[in-house]
Amino acid sequence: MNANTISKIDTLVKKVYYTHERFNVEAAFALLYHKEPLSVGELSKFIRISDEVIALDETCYFIVFQFTSEEKAYKASQNIIHKLDQYYNAHSECFIAVDSLNINKSPQNILCRLKQIITLARQNSSTRVETEDVLDKLQC
Repeated sequence: MNANTISKIDTLVKKVYYTHERFNVEAAFALLYHKEPLSVGELSKFIRISDEVIALDETCYFIVFQFTSEEKAYKASQNIIHKLDQYYNAHSECFIAVDSLNINKSPQNILCRLKQIITLARQNSSTRVETEDVLDKLQC
């Protein structure tokens, strides 16, 4: 991931935090992994217009679910996977990690947590969307 992408994520997360503090608006963060390369334009067809996407590389994408709780972001993630499966006419290798809004987390911490969650989701083939709860289970 290059410095420009890191800067974009940092700026986007800070905007989300400002909006949350100023207007008490919910949001959730996600990391999408898709085995087949997608452009941001292609991926944007499958997400809401209010959500934001930044490509980290050819197969990973940082998503901000604006105006959305973690619970609703989970459902939106399931919908994205379903739409991608339909688009590719197959069960695509796609996983999404979801992390809730917490203004005490730095943008780097959010990315690190999402990468941990996506790794665990890919190891557990029974679920394609995983939340931060999986990290809590590891700490017990």
